[in-house]
Amino acid sequence: MSLIDEHCGLLAYDYQHFARAKEFVFRQWCAFASERQALRPEDLSGACKYGSQFMRIVFGGSIEGHYEHQYNRIAGRLVDLGHDAQDVGRMRFPYLHEAGYFELPEQQAAMRACLPRVGRWAEAFMVEQG
Repeated sequence: MSLIDEHCGLLAYDYQHFARAKEFVFRQWCAFASERQALRPEDLSGACKYGSQFMRIVFGGSIEGHYEHQYNRIAGRLVDLGHDAQDVGRMRFPYLHEAGYFELPEQQAAMRACLPRVGRWAEAFMVEQG
């Protein structure tokens, strides 16, 4: 099963749902930092593997990106939960897509390692949505 290809989501994508998802994932990202005894993050910097997989589960679409960053394509639209994160702002080409990057065994393993947590986040988010 591909972790990046087109997928049907659980919820229709719109701006209101995007805002709720962004706030929810940030809360989860902060909680994850606390679990690791790391500093509280200022934004979603470093969270793109988690955020893009969360968005794919919840809203569908696919995952695109390259070695620095990954984001979503939902109904033909580029959607990036971390679009305003500091790390994304420092990138020269944040929305470059290198499909071959996602074929690397190391990248596939890194994405699979995020899935259990992302799955729990998606379930909790759907419960919050009622």
